Amino acid sequence: MPDIIEINSLEHPGARTFASLTEAQLRSGYETEEAIFIAESPKVIRIALDAGYQPISFMCEHKHINGDAADIIARAPGTPVYTAGRELLAQITGYKLTRGVLCAMRRRPMPEIAELCRNAKRVAVIHGVTDTTNIGAIFRSAAALGVDAVILSSDSCDPLNRRAVRVSMGTVFQVPWTWCENPVKELRELGFKTLAMALSDNSIPLDEPSLISIPKLAIVLGTEGDGLPTKVIANCDYTVRIPMAHDVDSLNVAAASAVAFWQLCR
Repeated sequence: MPDIIEINSLEHPGARTFASLTEAQLRSGYETEEAIFIAESPKVIRIALDAGYQPISFMCEHKHINGDAADIIARAPGTPVYTAGRELLAQITGYKLTRGVLCAMRRRPMPEIAELCRNAKRVAVIHGVTDTTNIGAIFRSAAALGVDAVILSSDSCDPLNRRAVRVSMGTVFQVPWTWCENPVKELRELGFKTLAMALSDNSIPLDEPSLISIPKLAIVLGTEGDGLPTKVIANCDYTVRIPMAHDVDSLNVAAASAVAFWQLCR
């Protein structure tokens, strides 16, 4: 049977994980045995459970306990289910919940890059991207278009940030990923050719036929504003641009990633 606990105040201890801990505190394991993250909506929570993530507690609108959230609550017997009305939950979270359910879940140890890429043919490298929406959108495109793994530089946004998880529609739990201080160097040592998505005088077009035939390819993506650092571009095997019309000079990094994945992961 689920452990249903009614919350009548924002001061309730059960609300703290969902209401007052920052993303940095969640990630560092502040006052918890392990680092955690928050997943939102039954669909996303189901995907996380399917991927083996362990739930710690649920926050659920009354009507969803025996409705949309019934099956996910049943999959985690004994896990506390904190519940309240829609208005109080909106105060706790700061916004109206999508489908009225949150779940706090334990993070898992990050794999080494060599382990992650052992059987990979196409890898995305996210370098210095700090916008949560872009991170979530890149993961969604990676999952949909056949990327085998994602590597993030240490100065990129956390894929398990609540908004990134929500925008990704749970695909952050489906595409293997890890952190790496120098992903281009390590991937080249693992036998990957590296391809920098950047505008430069010596770039080649994305539809260059030889690119798609490369056996092991890492697609390196940078921030929308500054793009990839010059040093990162110089260390890559190729610099590639997306051919565009109407004098448009660039695309948002999430849109560019989808175009690149479609072309190079077929």
